[in-house]
Amino acid sequence: MKTVFSDVQLKHDPKHDLADGELKDAVEIPARAKIVLKTIEQSGLGEVVEPEEFGLQPVRRVHGQDYLDFMESFWGRWTDAGRTGSEAFPFVWPVRTLRHDVDVQHIDALLGKYSMDAGSPLGEFTFEAAKASANTALTTAQLVKEGADAAFGLCRPPGHHCGPDFFGGYCFINNAAVAAQWLRDHGAERVAILDVDYHHGNGTQSIFYNRSDVMFLSLHADPKDEYPYFLGHADELGEHAGKGYNKNWPLPLGTGWDAYSEALDDACRWLGVFQPNYLIVSLGLDCFEKDPISGFKFQSNDFTELGKRIAKLKMPTVFLMEGGYAVDDLGVNCVNVLEGFESLRPSDENDRSHGKS
Repeated sequence: MKTVFSDVQLKHDPKHDLADGELKDAVEIPARAKIVLKTIEQSGLGEVVEPEEFGLQPVRRVHGQDYLDFMESFWGRWTDAGRTGSEAFPFVWPVRTLRHDVDVQHIDALLGKYSMDAGSPLGEFTFEAAKASANTALTTAQLVKEGADAAFGLCRPPGHHCGPDFFGGYCFINNAAVAAQWLRDHGAERVAILDVDYHHGNGTQSIFYNRSDVMFLSLHADPKDEYPYFLGHADELGEHAGKGYNKNWPLPLGTGWDAYSEALDDACRWLGVFQPNYLIVSLGLDCFEKDPISGFKFQSNDFTELGKRIAKLKMPTVFLMEGGYAVDDLGVNCVNVLEGFESLRPSDENDRSHGKS
């Protein structure tokens, strides 16, 4: 299985998070990608390749132009405003009775307009790294479209919390959504996204909530108790044409593999009904028992079982990395998923359909 990654993705290097009412050391750091890359290279899993350059057109198919303009111009506006800090945090949002139709220009107002939380700092190289991460996702999708059973996009920063016109949850471009839309634009009738991150992929859900051509399935910590709180509940089934094509499995804190695997089996049954041309896996690795911001209880060998269960679907599969912050164990857990998947690949390459429309 090939892995796609660019060193440009390391240029986003936040120093702090705002979490639990405190300024803390950042957890979405370059070391995450470095340890995964190192472990993949040591494992002999497959070749590591650079992403191709796709430009912003595929990203525009998912994200609003005004949002992208803000992200592209942010650092210049930040410094022009006399700000000297190395990273910026939003602190005010247009909620409830505040107006959404005001053409704001102040940098702090723009930060609030285009964000969902105060824990995702923007820096000088954030958007450059996010664009490289999107190119990684697109190249991974392209490899599978061209006939690979599966490929892994080492996306960093992650993407699944980023919505059509906002960033948050350490996410600035929604890599899974961009890849799914690209596959649709290149002939796929149906694409499914299976999100196994500990946190609900609220951005991905919001992008496809009204559509029946992209199914979104998410297993995650119950948002009654965990970020993002305001999306990811079981009664969110999609709207209009998308009704029935969005499904959430909110699970209680303390969930381990046995209970999780039952929900995963249910999600896989829905994938069997939908029969997508391609499956995109938003591969969060933060269900791990030692993850600093997780309440689930996966052990490292459970990730192997996760990979095996996905392989049983026998679908062309695009793995894209999302969360996972226990850096010391992150590489092993990631490789366990991919090796578990590879262990059940059919010996005859013709046993699988490669994205027939």
